[in-house]
Amino acid sequence: MLDLPSPELPDELGERLTREAYKRDFQERRAAVRDGESWKLERLQHFEETNDDSRQALRQGDWPAVLRLFEAERDALVRRARAEAARGAVTHRVRVVEEPLTPYVQWELHWLRLTAECGHSVRVLPAVAVAAAESKAPLPELNLLDGRVLYRVLYTEAGRPDGAVRFTDPGTVGNWARYLRALYGAAETVQVYFDRAVADLPPPPAA
Repeated sequence: MLDLPSPELPDELGERLTREAYKRDFQERRAAVRDGESWKLERLQHFEETNDDSRQALRQGDWPAVLRLFEAERDALVRRARAEAARGAVTHRVRVVEEPLTPYVQWELHWLRLTAECGHSVRVLPAVAVAAAESKAPLPELNLLDGRVLYRVLYTEAGRPDGAVRFTDPGTVGNWARYLRALYGAAETVQVYFDRAVADLPPPPAA
């Protein structure tokens, strides 16, 4: 267990964004990043991805289709990783996992392993490692861009996207940037985790 309490993130310091406003704001700011690190933290164990053919294949229990659809994205993932590297705009992703894995997380780990193979930065951290930070509530879903803006990404109880709260206060953003960097340093690469805990699992049930 990491003896690393998480920073505070009071909603009153942020600005609530609708789903569309968050998507637009995030995409514009991410495209403008040059020579800066960004961070993504995923904690929920189930999401309802929208407009995603492979997610729909998981819902239908068609695991071969999931893997085919993932593999079809390999060239695009490589191009994206190279473009981000050329801008110096690397995003480091930390995926917190609970075991046994939910069908969603098992599905996602196959995707994350592929993204790592294509040059993206992905690490995995077991939920037990962040228990000290979750005595009151689970860690939030976060996107942090270039040390400048932090989004607490919101979801409905069913796991559907529901916008975000945007934070630009330098103290708040800086505290979370340091915390996410520490989580990333304590995590293991998705490839190592996948080989140990995912590779030999049977296909997940439809979910």
